[in-house]
Amino acid sequence: MSEAKKVVFIGWHPDAIDFSKIPNLTAEKLIAQLEKDRQQLNELGYDAEILFIDSPQTAYDTVADAMKQTPYDCVLIGAGVRLPEPHFLVFEKVVNAVHEYAPQAKICFNTSPMDTAESVQRWV
Repeated sequence: MSEAKKVVFIGWHPDAIDFSKIPNLTAEKLIAQLEKDRQQLNELGYDAEILFIDSPQTAYDTVADAMKQTPYDCVLIGAGVRLPEPHFLVFEKVVNAVHEYAPQAKICFNTSPMDTAESVQRWV
């Protein structure tokens, strides 16, 4: 039996999110959905983890440290990191940390927490 593919999805820690700008989403709902995504991926045979970033200043180092510690097969960068324009430079930092410290990993993107598994399955 082959070893499970290592997958990590990167997103903002719920304490770093202004939920007043995201209708119908709370920290509790986000955490529940991310855990559901992680569990679904694990049930599909992946070894999935969640990596939270908590500030623009520490995002690069947080991701770089994780990439140095674990040889991931796939890195999913969440929509919350990529899409709101104020986070554009954080997205750039995250992509560069993955590129530098996990060049073997496929990079994928979801459109919301609800399509994480499909996003990963496109690549690994």
